[in-house]
Amino acid sequence: MAYKEKDIEKQYFTISEVAEMFDVNSSLIRFWEKEFSSIQPKKGRGGNRMYTKKDVDTIRTIHHLVKERGFTLDGARKQLKGNPTASDNDAEVVERLQSIRAFLVELKGRL
Repeated sequence: MAYKEKDIEKQYFTISEVAEMFDVNSSLIRFWEKEFSSIQPKKGRGGNRMYTKKDVDTIRTIHHLVKERGFTLDGARKQLKGNPTASDNDAEVVERLQSIRAFLVELKGRL
């Protein structure tokens, strides 16, 4: 049985892949890893960090709070502890809206 590439979902992401997803430096991801205990990547034999989808979702929420909404690290930490699902939902909504905006801008350019 042949698998299509879409059928195989990636389970782990390298630090460079995660940094690229959010357009930040790898050093910022490592820094957030130290600041937020909820980010706990597995480490491979060579000590390479391997982030799960849960880690990436947590980083997405932190990125949204800190970079987009202007929270301090302490404020983001409190927000994650107080109501993490609301923060996750906010980040997801913003991401979807940005995607829609990009589509509309592209559509406008074609007209």
